[in-house]
Amino acid sequence: MIRWILFIIVYLAMGLYTLQALRSGTRFPWVYFVYMAVALLILGNFIYQFSWAEEGGRVLSRPKSYAVGFLLAILTFNLITILFLFSEDIFRLIFAAYHKIGGRSDEFTLPTRRRFLSLMALGIASIPFGALLYGMYRGKYRFRVLKYNLEFKELPEAFHNYTITQISDIHSGSFDNREKIEYGVSLINEQKSDVLLFTGDMVNNKAEEMLPWKELFGTLDAPDGKYSILGNHDYGDYYTWETEEAKVQNLEDLKHMQKEMGFDLLLNEHRYLQKGNEKIALIGVENWGRGGFKKAGDLRKATAGLEKDVFRILLSHDPSHWEDQVIEDELHYHLTLSGHTHGMQFGIEIPGWVKWSPVKWRYKYWAGIYEELGQYINVNRGFGFLGYPGRVGIWPEITVITLKKKGMA
Repeated sequence: MIRWILFIIVYLAMGLYTLQALRSGTRFPWVYFVYMAVALLILGNFIYQFSWAEEGGRVLSRPKSYAVGFLLAILTFNLITILFLFSEDIFRLIFAAYHKIGGRSDEFTLPTRRRFLSLMALGIASIPFGALLYGMYRGKYRFRVLKYNLEFKELPEAFHNYTITQISDIHSGSFDNREKIEYGVSLINEQKSDVLLFTGDMVNNKAEEMLPWKELFGTLDAPDGKYSILGNHDYGDYYTWETEEAKVQNLEDLKHMQKEMGFDLLLNEHRYLQKGNEKIALIGVENWGRGGFKKAGDLRKATAGLEKDVFRILLSHDPSHWEDQVIEDELHYHLTLSGHTHGMQFGIEIPGWVKWSPVKWRYKYWAGIYEELGQYINVNRGFGFLGYPGRVGIWPEITVITLKKKGMA
């Protein structure tokens, strides 16, 4: 209760401070009332969702995620505005003190706020505010197809120009627009790759979240098949189950559903993709994540009986597994495909110029292609979204990788 009281006090204080910029910048009272109404609605909805609304586990439900999204947007707007106002207030205090101490004024009087600075503060604060709202309503479905060509001297000649489509982090429990998801699925099929690989997190908590989308994702198709692995969310670890048996059954339901959708789920095991007399190995491990994340992935079990000199593609949900175990493993994994980070769903990417997201402080390998010791990893930015119900700058991704035999035209 005390935390709620402190939060409300700080929130209202920030709102009142921001209101000063509105009063300095505009003379229309309706602007103040609109701002106050919106700020109070956002606060009331947030309190309701996290106090009386149905509990949905540690993963935010759709209503909760929108409550967080709106709160994040207005807090960002307030904070940036306050930074400008506070810097001006410091100047106003110094100016007033100087005139009082210097005897130029008998009273301690603050100069009036400068309208230009208030307008500039509001204008700059509106940019991230608008971006966060855009991310919630448009950015999260702004699907992008990213294409890469990777060369390997060990690649069998029969697999030269072999194409892989990778998707990751569907998070079907967060979806709220069927038309957009249908477009994303059709975009995957339009790539007409040889094989389709899904690298985990089909749901947020429960297998039932996928039921409305099961038939749609079942239409995904590739000549050499569809393969998948589990991500940390697929195990149901972020939900409070009535019994352990219910949790186990949920995972079994998800596994069965993936089979019904046409996915070959790899649980610490491998398959071979064959062309003529040549083959490559597809290895899939269960989730292995640094820190408190589930560590069910087992490279030794997944590669038991694997042919010695075969070309290897590893599916592992969390890129920290690649960093902590795969790179230095006794086996050489030519290409690893991961997801998990979502690129934090927020950042700035200008190809060839800028690639930044706060998630880089948590994960060294967080989006795109990386190479270490002659081994490559692609960290997919994710198809869906989680928590904040949007994406800003880090758009949902469909990856297409073309394998090339080094030295072949």
